[in-house]
Amino acid sequence: MSFKNSYRDARFKGDRDMLERKLEESCTLYIGNLSFYTTEEQIYFLFSMAGIVKRIILGLDKLKRTPCGFAFVEYYNRDDAEMAHRYINGTKLDDRVIRTDFDAGFEEGRQYGRGRSGGQVRDEYRRDFDDGRGGYGVQIKQAVLPPNAIPLPEF
Repeated sequence: MSFKNSYRDARFKGDRDMLERKLEESCTLYIGNLSFYTTEEQIYFLFSMAGIVKRIILGLDKLKRTPCGFAFVEYYNRDDAEMAHRYINGTKLDDRVIRTDFDAGFEEGRQYGRGRSGGQVRDEYRRDFDDGRGGYGVQIKQAVLPPNAIPLPEF
């Protein structure tokens, strides 16, 4: 079965045809829009309903090493990954609607956010308050704090 992917790894090494081939046979899902507070155990519980999970890689802020709202879920076979994508995509986990997309395969280093502040790029520009994603976006936080202020700890 073929799935249309909205997620693309901008740093994929290869041409578009190679990416499409890898996506067609991949057993790895990219999971987006997770709460910063969602645990590996919660992800495992939900995604194991679709099949046997091989491993979960939680996305981390590259500077703080704290969760930053995405993960990779690897299955042992394609059928289980397709089942998860079909039935879990668009459902709620931790009061957030999550999205799943096939991924060309996890490689070491991709578990870290790519934003300048360490998290995901999307959280650099977010202007709304989102408690599940750490409050306001990075630019808003920087605009509100005076230059020499000591930032309040994030919980």
